[in-house]
Amino acid sequence: MLTVIVIWLLIGAISGWLAGILVSGGGFGLIGNIIVGILGSVVADYVLPIVGVHIGSGLAAHIFNGAIGGIIVLFLLSFVRKK
Repeated sequence: MLTVIVIWLLIGAISGWLAGILVSGGGFGLIGNIIVGILGSVVADYVLPIVGVHIGSGLAAHIFNGAIGGIIVLFLLSFVRKK
């Protein structure tokens, strides 16, 4: 169980970091990137099948899905930050 949690955190950190790089002003530090990456993974799990996108399976696919979802989360957060 601990291994699964560590893997989730690592995937979340990498996904959030990638999303932070791709979205200008999107970096939130290590903890923020982990949270954005994990939230992004959840968002991507719901949004990507609706639009008909299937990335695949495996570690790289999970990181890529998390980054796509992280970009969506950061895009939505940019509206909240401005106000």
